[in-house]
Amino acid sequence: MPAEKTLLSQKVRTISFAEAIREATVQCMRQDERVLVVGEGVPDPKGIFGSTAGLKKEFGGNRVCDMPLSENGMTGMLIGLALHGFRPVMVHQRIDFVLLAIDQLVNNAAKWHFMFNGQLSVPLVVRLLVGRGWGQGPQHSQSLQALFAHIPGLKVVMPATPLDAKGMLISAIEDDNPVLFIEHRWLHGFKDEVPEAMYRVPLNQARIAKKGSHLTVAAFSYMTIEALRAASFLAEQGIDLEVIDMRSCSPLDIGTVLQSVQKTGHLIVCDTAWKTGGVSAELVAQVSEKAFGALKKAPVRIALPDHPVPTSPFMANACYPEAEHIAKAVYLLLGAGDKGIPEALEKTLRRKGFLDVPSFDFKGPF
Repeated sequence: MPAEKTLLSQKVRTISFAEAIREATVQCMRQDERVLVVGEGVPDPKGIFGSTAGLKKEFGGNRVCDMPLSENGMTGMLIGLALHGFRPVMVHQRIDFVLLAIDQLVNNAAKWHFMFNGQLSVPLVVRLLVGRGWGQGPQHSQSLQALFAHIPGLKVVMPATPLDAKGMLISAIEDDNPVLFIEHRWLHGFKDEVPEAMYRVPLNQARIAKKGSHLTVAAFSYMTIEALRAASFLAEQGIDLEVIDMRSCSPLDIGTVLQSVQKTGHLIVCDTAWKTGGVSAELVAQVSEKAFGALKKAPVRIALPDHPVPTSPFMANACYPEAEHIAKAVYLLLGAGDKGIPEALEKTLRRKGFLDVPSFDFKGPF
């Protein structure tokens, strides 16, 4: 896309998703002394998968702070700081923990701008980690983006590349209203070319990750990687997917998806969360309302089954959708499955071993 080409014309180097998050934070803190970072484990040696490593040493304990296990109270304090001119970044190592602060986020942060006619706002960023694996089980592997995307006044974004992670975090920190910045921890190790300079990526625009003509796949967060893996295999079979990295759950960029569906006539939506009531359901509903005549067949959702995430890696293998599931859905939706699913599909796309650990066989392009 033109915007990406412009960014990559600057001085770039290859860094990981986690390093991009850290770099965005450092640059914002150097530029604006009102930016603070607070969270459980922020100053620890491992620094939230490396994303906050060294911040306390550079900026001091007044701007980079650990926090007690009092999520609701601490969120209220940071909302107060935001109302008094600071720009806090709150970090939760698991999105599950923010459920303890839902009252502050939903009843205060999200509504303040509306209640006071825009005279006051809450420029608060909440970094939330989602993802699965390592036996974390039902209470530490949830993807709750749809819950927060339902709340007017909260922006909910999910970057899928290091390039977007840096640019979108800078945009989030500079935004005058609350932003939930959701990172899939499987993405932290992925690497990409990222400019050294500060830059911004909009919080309300999807990205065409791969152009195509036969079928549209709209994917959220890590599922963009799986969609691109499926697209690479299917291209060898003569099937041309258009892959959209949605980037944001709220606001949803419906326009980009509608334009694609009007071209392809088919839609698959891939999400990291449960199927029922998810952002995939909302996207399908809006496309059906606004472009029903363009759809040749009913849209398909690919998401987690509607039960808690299992702790056992053996059970987890039946829980997580991947590139194989996307490719099979494409065959069925296009009618190509009438001739049978190619044997090479499972051989090429099915990962060996447990599916609750990251796959780094994807090498791009993003």
